[in-house]
Amino acid sequence: MNTLLLDIPTPLLGTFIFLVGLCVGSFLNVCISRIPAKESVVYPASRCPRCGHTLAWWENIPIVSYIFLKGKCSGCKARISIQYPIVELLTGLVALWLWKRFGLGWEFVVYFIFSCSLIVVSFIDLEHKIIPDVISLPGIVLGFASSFLLPELSWLDSLLGIIFGGGILYLVTWGYYLVTKRIGMGGGDIKLLAMIGAFLGWQAIPFVIFISALTGSIIGIIFVALKGAGRHYQIPFGPFLALGAEIQLFWGHEIMAIYSHFLSFN
Repeated sequence: MNTLLLDIPTPLLGTFIFLVGLCVGSFLNVCISRIPAKESVVYPASRCPRCGHTLAWWENIPIVSYIFLKGKCSGCKARISIQYPIVELLTGLVALWLWKRFGLGWEFVVYFIFSCSLIVVSFIDLEHKIIPDVISLPGIVLGFASSFLLPELSWLDSLLGIIFGGGILYLVTWGYYLVTKRIGMGGGDIKLLAMIGAFLGWQAIPFVIFISALTGSIIGIIFVALKGAGRHYQIPFGPFLALGAEIQLFWGHEIMAIYSHFLSFN
């Protein structure tokens, strides 16, 4: 894939990849909005959820349209959620970062699809506190199939990632229920970690769990302190699993190298 693009100057190629990422982010917003409602993500065309106004092409330009419209629908003047430009910008930056990390090849394609899935899951879980099976279950299959394309991920590592990822969270959830008689994590979190294991391999599971638990605990404590919510208030865990997976994807090897170097002095 890289050989087809050797003649394109690097800054121009990076700009193109970023713009493509923005456009994909616009589609992800449609998925985030429609998947929980079990609506088609293809038809009908994008529209205002308040008044049903069908968006013109110039109202669908990532980030630019939001700024031009001043964050309001041109039809009913209802406020447009800041989520839309955030998702678009985030997807564009992820595409750019993946390109810098892996170049253009199968790794870029596979991990961009993986990252997009995590973005959709995170925003849906934040708003609706659900992780749709329509993303995680096909994601498990796709992650395992991708192991035959990725040089650093064997099919056995992927398979063990599925088993360990889903199995560890299942045991944690089951143990928590036995002790407290309350459900700590939903089945969506279990299937999401299985999907993460399929794409990243079993070796990534301990790191992802550690980072997600650490960041989730910190945010949970801050949320309880600021909002005055009870200590049993449920905070969606999917975004933290996604964050742990992305940190592992981009910096996992470097972090483990630093950790190993630190241990060598002790």
